[in-house]
Amino acid sequence: MTQDKKSYALPIFMMILLFGMISFVTNLAAPMGVVVKEQFQASNFLGMLGNFANFLAYAIMGIPAGKLLEKIGYKKTALLAILIGFVGVGIQFLSGVAASFLVYLLGAFVAGFSMCMLNTVVNPMLNTLGGGGKKGNQLIQVGGSFNSLMGTMVPMLVGALVGEVTKTTAIKDVNPVMFIAMGIFALVGFVLFFVDIPEPHVIKQKVKEFSKYSAWSFRHFVLGAVGIFVYVGVEIGIPGTLFFFLTDPSAGGLIATTAGFVVGTYWFLMLVGRFVGASIGGKVSSKTMLIVASGVGMILIVMAIISPITTTVLIPVIQSNPVEGLSIGNANVPINAVYLILCGLCTSVMWGGIFNLAVEGMGKYVASASGIFMTMVVGGGILPLIQNAVADNATYMVSYWVPFLGLAYLLYYALIGSKNVNTDIPVDVV
Repeated sequence: MTQDKKSYALPIFMMILLFGMISFVTNLAAPMGVVVKEQFQASNFLGMLGNFANFLAYAIMGIPAGKLLEKIGYKKTALLAILIGFVGVGIQFLSGVAASFLVYLLGAFVAGFSMCMLNTVVNPMLNTLGGGGKKGNQLIQVGGSFNSLMGTMVPMLVGALVGEVTKTTAIKDVNPVMFIAMGIFALVGFVLFFVDIPEPHVIKQKVKEFSKYSAWSFRHFVLGAVGIFVYVGVEIGIPGTLFFFLTDPSAGGLIATTAGFVVGTYWFLMLVGRFVGASIGGKVSSKTMLIVASGVGMILIVMAIISPITTTVLIPVIQSNPVEGLSIGNANVPINAVYLILCGLCTSVMWGGIFNLAVEGMGKYVASASGIFMTMVVGGGILPLIQNAVADNATYMVSYWVPFLGLAYLLYYALIGSKNVNTDIPVDVV
């Protein structure tokens, strides 16, 4: 038994790499928006279209990805997702060669299909490779931590490669990031192709039970699904728009290297928040955590909106100049940015809290609810798009009323909307 577990060390490591790649490729879309915005002289709205294209794939592939997993198993689904991811990132690289905005959007859309499929397969695969139970959960937590770490690195890498944002800034400037992504996809795909991994046991019902109820019959689930849509939009919109704000000459005016470090801090604080959330999760309810997180997040965003952008604070960051190259120094950063990156501590614990509250008391309907949740991740593309449309027509800080309203909804859901008022629906498997 011990020998079998050891034999899975290599595929486990590959799965953890893929866990990180989900965040790496997904979070690449927002800082890439700054690049394409300059190369194609686009608006903030158009700059965020790549992020929208990435998340739009979730709306199309969310439920089919789950069915595909059931039909062809973990390994084949993972290999297909890796292939699609390689192609998606490759198309984004070619968009730089062709200097085509539409080709870039196509690449982001294709990559989104891969990320949706990987999200569907990586969690259960890690749990299976770990033998389930505490070991399986431990591997998922390790994967989640690496996911946050990669999310922290992406804006920093893009910022370091771009340096100062000018009219000559182009997609080709971040080619090394594309090569890293394609290289990891190729490595993991090669390894998984040649190793054997356990497949889940599928329980087939002899008679398919007809029911007039579904996951949509539960009011608290419907409101929770909306909550997932809103949450992912808030989580992506806060740092994504912050990158635009910090590099805009009329606002922050920082070089991309410094801006990337500041935005990366948001994702680092999400990593810290997840560690804290995991440590207190056994003592504090999901409802309480969501109430506190959404309430504090609302306060931080209001502080960011009402604070003058001329008020700055000195913080240590990575800087770049033609003479010394990369170096660590102090930079004056608008205090608004500090309030916004602190929101990472709040968004870090929201997904688990919303999920737990939304599926409470649903019994046999939880599986279908999970597929619906994956589809609702499309909010990560839609809300940031709306936020940046507001930024184009008003100011960056005014646009943060969009995530504020999102957090207000999540506070409502935690306080009122999460109550199960459909306890009369039978949920036991017959």
